[in-house]
Amino acid sequence: MARIAWVNLPNGKHVEIALTYVYWVWRALSCKILDKVWIEKTRKIETLSEAELDKIRDELKECLVEWDLRRFVSSNIKRLQEINCYRGQRHKKKLPVRWQRTKTNARTRKWKATAVAWKKK
Repeated sequence: MARIAWVNLPNGKHVEIALTYVYWVWRALSCKILDKVWIEKTRKIETLSEAELDKIRDELKECLVEWDLRRFVSSNIKRLQEINCYRGQRHKKKLPVRWQRTKTNARTRKWKATAVAWKKK
């Protein structure tokens, strides 16, 4: 099992798909990385050598992925909460942040989904 950016990649998958297990790496970015390092997209993870894995790791170091990106996002949210702006207040209350309606929607953000028990019989 290959380990890239602190993530274990599954053996039975193509390299293009397996790279998407890393946080913030999507299909287009994984294709771009594989084109740069001259690795075929349809190869399986277990067939890659350590040298090829090192090339992929070096390319991913240029991008902001996994823990660095998670830390960056959480620090931005904390900053918004500290300065007490509108978006920070919405994050504190666990409500939708970007002007979505909350009267009928936003159930996943406001509370757990429950079955409607008060229907007419």
